[in-house]
Amino acid sequence: MIQNLLDRASDEEQIFLSHEFVDMRKSIDGLATILQGNFDLNPFTGETFLFCNKKKDKLKILQWDTEGFIITYKRMERGKFHWPNLGEEQNITAVRKKDLKRLLQGLPMEQFIPKRNYSIV
Repeated sequence: MIQNLLDRASDEEQIFLSHEFVDMRKSIDGLATILQGNFDLNPFTGETFLFCNKKKDKLKILQWDTEGFIITYKRMERGKFHWPNLGEEQNITAVRKKDLKRLLQGLPMEQFIPKRNYSIV
């Protein structure tokens, strides 16, 4: 199922991570309401939206295709998702498809790994 999600997502498609942790009892309507009310985003655009719980061991993915919503749920049996600490300046962050794949595999996303600058002395 997750592989189908990755296959469907184009490289240009926006993938958004919510900074707010979400109660995983929420389903399609609850998550769509968060997008509209808290983030002022339209859930019917076909973009991919990710939500994580406070323990960082469960996530839900919400997508709209032309006929209706698709919701995907993943629970880590061991370990946690490497959900980035995004601060409180914004409510949502766009990520790349390859970083979504890394996140779903339980790996840190490359765009959030601090870069070190080295200089020759």
